[in-house]
Amino acid sequence: MAVREILIHPDARLREVAKPVEFPLSDEVKGVIQDLADTMYDAPGVGLAAPQIGVSLRIAVTDTVWRSEEVRHNKDEEPCGEIRDLRVWINPEFLWKSEETATWEEGCLSVPETYAEVTRPAAVRLRWYDAEGMKHEQEFEGFQAVALQHEFDHLEGRLFIDYLSPLKRNLITKKMKKRFKS
Repeated sequence: MAVREILIHPDARLREVAKPVEFPLSDEVKGVIQDLADTMYDAPGVGLAAPQIGVSLRIAVTDTVWRSEEVRHNKDEEPCGEIRDLRVWINPEFLWKSEETATWEEGCLSVPETYAEVTRPAAVRLRWYDAEGMKHEQEFEGFQAVALQHEFDHLEGRLFIDYLSPLKRNLITKKMKKRFKS
């Protein structure tokens, strides 16, 4: 398929609520899934949601293994490209979020070269469909829970910077407008 352009904040399409995906999956939707994976790995990132490539559908992909520090021999090495755990999330919904929180430094392919600490629920329970239309339900914690919440925020038109103070968010927005003039 193809590596697609990633939309950069403050592109208005990043603020739209994505539409549910219908089954069985069309060839077009299957192509979007492949493009998401190709674009995520090329960027490189650990997750990408369809709205980030201008497609208003409730689809995201993640791979929290291939760039993980645990799969590197030391932190100076590049990510191990041969170790992959691509996950496809279609029409995901949170069934539960823990009251316990965790703070992680987050970044986003749609807000390049910007990182900030964000506090989110430490664990989540999720229901979703995979690319074959199979329904799943599972609990996640740690980095994977954070990555899923981050990606699924994109499906609701939210960015990680929305969790920051208005002052920080406005500074980041001004920086993006100046740096990535369209």
